Amino acid sequence: MKWSGPCGGDADAEWTETTLNALMLEAIVDKYDVKKTHKELYSPPSKELTVVDVPEFQYIAIEGSGDPNTSAGYANAVAALYGVAYALKFASKKTLGRDFVVAPLEGLWRADDPTVFTTRDKDSWEWTMMISQPDWITEDMVRAAVDSVSKKKDNPALADIRPHTLIERTCVQILHIGSYDDEAPVLDRLHNQYMPEHGLTFNGDHHEIYLSDPRKTAPTKLKTVLRQPVKPG
Repeated sequence: MKWSGPCGGDADAEWTETTLNALMLEAIVDKYDVKKTHKELYSPPSKELTVVDVPEFQYIAIEGSGDPNTSAGYANAVAALYGVAYALKFASKKTLGRDFVVAPLEGLWRADDPTVFTTRDKDSWEWTMMISQPDWITEDMVRAAVDSVSKKKDNPALADIRPHTLIERTCVQILHIGSYDDEAPVLDRLHNQYMPEHGLTFNGDHHEIYLSDPRKTAPTKLKTVLRQPVKPG
């Protein structure tokens, strides 16, 4: 027996259509926030290392090298990324009706000798700085945002921004609370204790997610996700 609802089939169909339209509008208006959608990846425990499966993410990204504390290239890169990220947010809301929270800055760090991360030999570091983007942001939108920001700001790093897809899969991560320079003991524990004990080896760049604004947060309270892609050793 087909149930048509207390108001009859036509009224029920109209109600269904109205409700679906309302839900679609609510979904569009609601802000996408990668930290909430993937809470397990952006809010790990701070006491223990955990294994996570990281899906494919897309970013806007820029590459460079050298000490991030003293490199003009690094400062330009971060400023350029945020400028384009906010331009994409505003363009998405205006043209698509889809809003999102600008994601935190993330960094991939690499070196020929991984021990430089525990010794903090920052001049030897190479990096890819990134900001995650919703999956509806296209390469054409990125190019348009770069062009828009370039007309307003004279930043040489803007020309180097590119879309970047990252696939990490199995990773070990932990939330570090404290100064960036105090990460060394945590990384030593990850690299030289946890990974050997669990039969794991490196499978990608060291990955950091900066959840705090260092301009507004005391060094002892900075929150940073430390993530390492791994595979069986």
